[in-house]
Amino acid sequence: MAQYKADNKADMNGAEDRGEATGLMEPLVLGEGSRHRPELTDLALELAQRSAGFRRSLPKSLLSSLATLVRAMNCYYSNLIEGHDTHPVDIERALQGDYSKDAKKRDLQLEAMAHIAVQQWIDEGGLRGRAVAADFIREIHRRFCEALPEDLLWVEAPVTHERIRLIPGELRTRDVAVGDHIAISAPAVPRFLGRFEGVYSRLGKTETILAAAAAHHRLAWIHPFLDGNGRVARLMSHATLLDALDTGAIWSIARGLARNVAAYKSHLAACDMTRRNDLDGRGNLSEEALAGFTRFFLATCLDQVTFMEGLMQPDSLRNRILLWTEEEIRLHRLPPKSGAILEAVLYRGELPRGDAAGIVGTGDRQARRVVSALIERGVVISVSSRAPLRLAFPAALASRWMPGLFPDQRG
Repeated sequence: MAQYKADNKADMNGAEDRGEATGLMEPLVLGEGSRHRPELTDLALELAQRSAGFRRSLPKSLLSSLATLVRAMNCYYSNLIEGHDTHPVDIERALQGDYSKDAKKRDLQLEAMAHIAVQQWIDEGGLRGRAVAADFIREIHRRFCEALPEDLLWVEAPVTHERIRLIPGELRTRDVAVGDHIAISAPAVPRFLGRFEGVYSRLGKTETILAAAAAHHRLAWIHPFLDGNGRVARLMSHATLLDALDTGAIWSIARGLARNVAAYKSHLAACDMTRRNDLDGRGNLSEEALAGFTRFFLATCLDQVTFMEGLMQPDSLRNRILLWTEEEIRLHRLPPKSGAILEAVLYRGELPRGDAAGIVGTGDRQARRVVSALIERGVVISVSSRAPLRLAFPAALASRWMPGLFPDQRG
């Protein structure tokens, strides 16, 4: 069987409740009296404005197509943080039923599909208003792990090398260590999740944005599951920002975290540290470290909104798409006038099929040929044979249409 590195070290002995008080993970939020609040509140408000402006700048018909591509991107980067490199082109192939013959690569394709399915459920409202609820955190884990291949459901103990099967959605029953962090005892997990939900579920929108980084770390700190905690935390954060910012799922923090993975992991480790002195807040854990992670988290979000805004600038996007189309026509891989259809779809947002003949200036038969070729290439989509045409963003063309979204595929 394939072996994959778990995100924790499992203690094989039965876990006993050490009686930890939930105050051990305080502060859960940066209090209003914190000296860090003014700067971080400004960042949170700027993020809210920029995210809303970006979404409003796009036609509604582009939102779902872009969100589909972003799901593949988010999956790629979230799994990359865990050391699993499955390129979005391979993910897209798997979604179309085209799996690698290599068993390990196929397993990673299935893992990616599981991640995408959970995020699509979230994007379609599966966690609306409940992203920090303990039951729904378990539901994220259950949905993800239930779709994993068998080989990815096993965790190996580092000392005894005993193999333990991960139970989807089940809270851990063993004690674990994550790097230098000794997580709370397994029986304490439910009461810590209860405190977690009690605090983060009662915040207003601005406070939720400001506390998103804190919730991300504190869930990782609790470490509720034997494995899969990193992905669950990032999916929870995605759901939190989806609600609080109404992002439309058209940008993702996972790309920014993966591109700065050393800083991301360093901040998480720093947030595990206890309060250093009387100037470091009043809770058990370091307020200074939590403020630093919050600053990094919000700045990373802003950077990703800015990046996606740049990619979706209408003139630049149009030029990239039409340049690619012209090349494909010259190579006889698309029929003439394909660019006219794509430009019309991009400009209007949606193109009724009946308008295609007028756009290309030919008869209906030639117009249908052009439309069929574009659908076959996956660059336009339609929910039915009579529904309007919409632009799609296939992962295979991202290097041309959306440069920098993820690395070019190797090999």
